[in-house]
Amino acid sequence: MPQKYQFSFKKYPLSWCCIALICVLSLTPFIPETRLNNVAFVDKWTHFIMYGGSCCVIWWEHLRCCKCQARRPNRRALMLWAGAGLILLGALMELLQAYATTTRSGEWLDLLADTVGVLLGTAIGWLSTYWITIKNP
Repeated sequence: MPQKYQFSFKKYPLSWCCIALICVLSLTPFIPETRLNNVAFVDKWTHFIMYGGSCCVIWWEHLRCCKCQARRPNRRALMLWAGAGLILLGALMELLQAYATTTRSGEWLDLLADTVGVLLGTAIGWLSTYWITIKNP
C-alpha cells in the first residue's frame, strides 16, 4: 500500500520557511530601492530564483526524508505539490498583489517567471531523484 504524502512542518521545515518567505516578500507594502533596480528584469529574476529555489528545496527535503526512512521518493506527489502547488501559490500571490494591496501590482510576467523557475526546479529535482535512487541505490 503506498504511503500517504505528508507535507508537514516537521519533515519539511526549510520548504515551509521558503513558502512563508515568498508570502511575506510578495505582500510587503514596500521594497527599498537598491542599485540592483538598474538591472534589467531584476524583478523577474527574483521571482525565478525564489520559486525555482523553493522547488529545489522541497525536492531536496523529500529526498532527505526518504533516505532517513529507507523508501523511494514519490516523484508524482512531488510533481503535484512542489510543481503545481508552487505555481498556484505564485498565481495566488499575484492576485493578492493586484487586488488586496494598494502598493503592489500583479503581473503576468511575474507569474511566468515563477512558473519557469518551478519548472526548472522540478527538472533539477527529477534528475536528482533519478541520479540518487537509480544510479546510486
